[in-house]
Amino acid sequence: EQLRAGPLPSGAALLAEAPAPVSLFRTAGYPALIAISQSLFGAGWKVALVLFQIATHAALAVTVYRTAIVLCLPRALALPAALVPSVGLGLVVQISILTDAVYAALLGGAAPRKQGMERSDLLSVNGGIFAPQGKAIAKKAASDVRILVVGNPCNTNCYIARMNAPEITAERWFAMTRLDENRARTQLAQKAKVPVAAISNVAVWGNHSTTQYPDAHNARIAGLPVEEVIKDHGWLKGKFVETIQKRGAAVIEARGASSAASAANAVVDSVISIATPTPWGDWHSLAVVSHGEYSVPEGLQFGFPVRSDGERWEVVPDLHHDDDGWKRIRVTTQELMQEQDLVKGLIPAQA
Repeated sequence: EQLRAGPLPSGAALLAEAPAPVSLFRTAGYPALIAISQSLFGAGWKVALVLFQIATHAALAVTVYRTAIVLCLPRALALPAALVPSVGLGLVVQISILTDAVYAALLGGAAPRKQGMERSDLLSVNGGIFAPQGKAIAKKAASDVRILVVGNPCNTNCYIARMNAPEITAERWFAMTRLDENRARTQLAQKAKVPVAAISNVAVWGNHSTTQYPDAHNARIAGLPVEEVIKDHGWLKGKFVETIQKRGAAVIEARGASSAASAANAVVDSVISIATPTPWGDWHSLAVVSHGEYSVPEGLQFGFPVRSDGERWEVVPDLHHDDDGWKRIRVTTQELMQEQDLVKGLIPAQA
């Protein structure tokens, strides 16, 4: 079954009456649809969902499409292109004609790590997913497209897709570290016994993995340095960091599945952080292309503290780290460099 109702609009009409197309590649999860229908781009936007799903899950995708209609009609969101089941990983190339004028692409589908699988095997498998997606986006998406990679290992998956789309400037590619930021804010709020809204300036540095560095040193609680509010500095450098690094695995062990709802919420937070001005004095976590900031090698898709004016973003400069912070940044940098080396066969020679 293929569902399509007319051509997609041009990307130039983002804030006009025409919908802003959003592609969710290889995933059509309910939490993401709920989040998109409610708040992804804010009030007044119409969104055209282009849902991509593999053939073996076509029945599920049809169900999700019908759910999307129910969710979106109350907000008058348009669905001119909804669903095209496919026959395998070549789906993006085969149906890339549907991605004309896509403004935001959310790349959520990734092969899960199975028992006995090395990280290099996982990277190779996902390279076969994200390399063709990058090529399709480069070929057909709007000139002002923004791409957020959610499927893990998201930093290197984003790097693979980006390097297969040299036509799109590197600054339009993002990997999601916002889920880690949200978890860090919650941990700090619970420890300090304050509302989560009181926590600001939380950065998660480096890779979305067990080497990531959730930075309490530069964070704030009600405007005060965290280390002035939370006197247990051993917890800040130990249990706090470890909890955020291993939270994803703990959720999977506890419920037998990943944290889809909180991930969908982090997707919305990430897009809002990119597309709207950052509150004065604050920043948020995104993995963006490095231009050498904080001695991170150029070209890595690295988690940084980022602020945006709604059109352009920048890495927040001149933050200070103690010896422990710099050590953790070096460790996660080294891991990303190793991953980059593992996938070099998936990168076009001209990239």
